[in-house]
Amino acid sequence: QRILRLAEMCRRLETEEEKVLPFYSSSLAEGEQRDAQQVLEDTPAEPLAQAMWDYVGLEHFWQRFNKAKLEEQALEQEQAALRKRNQWLRELLRQYLAGISITQEMLGQPNLL
Repeated sequence: QRILRLAEMCRRLETEEEKVLPFYSSSLAEGEQRDAQQVLEDTPAEPLAQAMWDYVGLEHFWQRFNKAKLEEQALEQEQAALRKRNQWLRELLRQYLAGISITQEMLGQPNLL
């Protein structure tokens, strides 16, 4: 019962787009989808199947959770790549600034101009 209430609460917090668009397209044929839906709607007789049936309502939650985890990992990889690029650009800038700066040694030499 708690699980179903939690699933309903999660469903209420979904955006309109999340309610309308599925996360993953099904590879089942239309008849197979109807059969799978019928199996989900029937109350199972075996204890293990009954326990699993209690958690079916959280399917969307776990899909969203997994999607968020994948996005988090992708952002972490992108952040690492951007940090590496930033270090490289800073090093180039440091080399450029070192090349155009005037040192005391240069001031002591005769000016050709």
